[in-house]
Amino acid sequence: MSFTVAIIGRPNVGKSTLFNRLVGKKLALVDDTPGVTRDRREGDARIGSLKFKIIDTAGLEESFDDSLEGRMRQQTEIALEEADVALMIIDARSGVTPLDEHFAKWIRKAPIPVILAANKAEGRSGEHGLLESYKLGLGDPIALSAEHGEGIGELFDALLPFEKKADAELEEEAEEKPLQLAIVGRPNAGKSTLVNYLIGEDRMLTGPEAGVTRDAIAVEWEFQGRAIKLVDTAGLRKKARVQKKLEKLSVADSLRVIKMAEVVVLMVDAELTFEKQDLTIASHVIEEGRALVLAVNKWDTVRDRQGALKVIRDRLSISLPQVRGIPIITFSALTGRGVEKLMPKVLEVYELWNKRISTAKLNRWLEHMLEQHPPPMAKGRRLKIRYMTQVKARPPTFSLFMSSRGELPESYLRYLVNGLREDFDLPAVPIRISPRTGKNPYVDKN
Repeated sequence: MSFTVAIIGRPNVGKSTLFNRLVGKKLALVDDTPGVTRDRREGDARIGSLKFKIIDTAGLEESFDDSLEGRMRQQTEIALEEADVALMIIDARSGVTPLDEHFAKWIRKAPIPVILAANKAEGRSGEHGLLESYKLGLGDPIALSAEHGEGIGELFDALLPFEKKADAELEEEAEEKPLQLAIVGRPNAGKSTLVNYLIGEDRMLTGPEAGVTRDAIAVEWEFQGRAIKLVDTAGLRKKARVQKKLEKLSVADSLRVIKMAEVVVLMVDAELTFEKQDLTIASHVIEEGRALVLAVNKWDTVRDRQGALKVIRDRLSISLPQVRGIPIITFSALTGRGVEKLMPKVLEVYELWNKRISTAKLNRWLEHMLEQHPPPMAKGRRLKIRYMTQVKARPPTFSLFMSSRGELPESYLRYLVNGLREDFDLPAVPIRISPRTGKNPYVDKN
């Protein structure tokens, strides 16, 4: 998870109800009796495309001794130490109580940011408490109904900057860490031969027999001053052909490596053409959100090179239309001819995989796209798209905010993805768009 949120507040304001809604399961006990939650509880939360760790805490009590209430308070303090942001909940129907004021004063001194939410704000009964909560000095409150799911879009907007900050910190760390590069493909495609050529030594056992490599083997390497963690994997065959237990474990290991990789080089044997299993592997790489480079080995044995390239490009465009512009590098791993083109392309797609687009640029682009091709009708009304923002990179992931309820068809999402790919130069990497409803913070509130 990218960042951590601690839910705090006095007893019985709905903290556990909100926790359950955000994790999508009833993990925390919920009851009208104050103090049901006594220990801090953790879960993986999600709001649309936003994923984070959340900590449900015991109700804050004004107790500093070794009593049960005092120990519950200590659990809350530990949660705050682990969190990146605190979400303080009050009960909008009860209004601001002296205990709320006491803990607002306490939490303002905390070393982390605080978001204020007025829960149980559905209907007119919560309006007074919502307005009253401004006096706590914790900024603009979010009107919530954890029980009914109201205000979750506004909570998304409030938490989004922490996702971006965490993502930026991860990218800074990634620049210092080795680039995770996986070499995958069917058996006997020349993966180990390629690794040996790149690192300049016979590190991997090779041979004409299929399946020589059984385990994923990682090699620390450096290319033009850039640290690379190069992982050679076992050949991936069709499921029907994977029968022996050892080979099943090897395949599972290769799939795990793809999940952990940043860039994946898919090796294809030019003598065997580009088959369905190659497309299956490529599709899996894209589903995992990894950048992809297609490497066609044994190119020196191909007579009709233009024809072979056309077959590969046609099959890619038909079977993987969601990722256009996958680079195709041809070479001979055995002789090394053409291999020098591979790593510059790997670094290029890695940069694209990390690419960020400013919200201002995105929304100027979105306005043009909507003019060119307006969203379709739903239930007699045209779907309205308000704005768009990039919520993360690695791969580029966007949230599309809509003012009206209704599901955008896949064809329209493909239209937007293709536009992003073409206009912002994003070939070879997966692009994800998550539509959601919510208010537009970029519109003036007059």
